[in-house]
Amino acid sequence: MTASPSTVGLSSEARNLHWLLNNLVEEVPGILSVAVVSSDGLLLLSSDDSRNTAARDARSTRRTGPRGSAADLATVVSGIGSLTVGASKLMDFGPVKHTMVTMDEGSLFVMSISDGSLLGVHGSADCDMSVVAYHMALFVGRAGHVLTPELRSELRQSLETEPTGSRR
Repeated sequence: MTASPSTVGLSSEARNLHWLLNNLVEEVPGILSVAVVSSDGLLLLSSDDSRNTAARDARSTRRTGPRGSAADLATVVSGIGSLTVGASKLMDFGPVKHTMVTMDEGSLFVMSISDGSLLGVHGSADCDMSVVAYHMALFVGRAGHVLTPELRSELRQSLETEPTGSRR
């Protein structure tokens, strides 16, 4: 496996997680973008390199809101995750496994990974929701055990410290 500019200098676990995420987007029809979000709502990993760059840049510029920021998927995933966890506690039905939101022009899927981390998928209107959910579950099964606090910290640091000029 050849390292892309976004994975240079990362541990093998972080590079594997990048590969799994990009593979999810490339292999599943209808998936437009994917984001992994930490329990505190920070973008850890995205299938869209421009989102990763913009998430770093957003710390130094003022954003106008989720639609105006490049980390919009992470923002929405974090909000939906928080809302569903609150609903689950209120209803006393146990932990949230996954959430699907369908809209006229597309779909949004949110699935728990581990320790509050979330996997968010933005799908096209014509995506097969059962196929997307199945592949998300596979991703979570493969990634959940490696998404340790150390790896989350490494991914967060890579977003904060990588120079924006290194992306193409």
